[in-house]
Amino acid sequence: MKSVKIEGTKRSELGKKATRQLRSEGHVPGVIYGGNETIHFSAPLMAFRTLVYTPEFQLAEVTVGGTVKKAIVKDLQFDVLTDELSHVDLLELVEDRKVIANLPIKFTGQAKGVKDGGRLELKMKSLRIRTYPKYLTEHIEVNLDNLELHGNVRVEDVKTDNMEKLNSPRVPVASVVTTRALRVEETPGAPAAGAAPAAGAAAPAAGAAAPAAAAKKPAAKK
Repeated sequence: MKSVKIEGTKRSELGKKATRQLRSEGHVPGVIYGGNETIHFSAPLMAFRTLVYTPEFQLAEVTVGGTVKKAIVKDLQFDVLTDELSHVDLLELVEDRKVIANLPIKFTGQAKGVKDGGRLELKMKSLRIRTYPKYLTEHIEVNLDNLELHGNVRVEDVKTDNMEKLNSPRVPVASVVTTRALRVEETPGAPAAGAAPAAGAAAPAAGAAAPAAAAKKPAAKK
């Protein structure tokens, strides 16, 4: 899968004053944890852009002091005023340790229910999974071809080999719902929206009561 290479510098000072100085020089402080040691480092802001500003799931390969650490993003902090990246937390990948990650969902195919006049609603953009590093993928594919009108694809329906899904199994991932136009068509005897009255039918006056049955003529006096 894709990875972003980052050249980092090990940090010797960790206080607020040191981090402010780093940011003023265009660098972002970060930490790599989860392995045999916790590494505090910094790297130029531009080095993180491909990793952070993307909907894709990617690995980070951070070189610090000649050692390469493979990791995934666990937390990002941004400046409240400038919205610039201000800190990065990375989780080191260890071969025999499971990790938790949010993998994007890639929808494929065309839902049958959409062809029948329904509207597709995508409910989720990613799935939260637990797996070993070697099974991490760029995305989880969900095919919608068999999704019918009024149907749902739920978390439990999504196939994820070698991954444990942590989302609630009954939560919909995608649905096909009925449109207003289709509801009108499906209602027996319902006129189309804005349809004119039948030819020759007089429109009743506003507030007029229904006509009473015709009264019998009184018998003629003899």
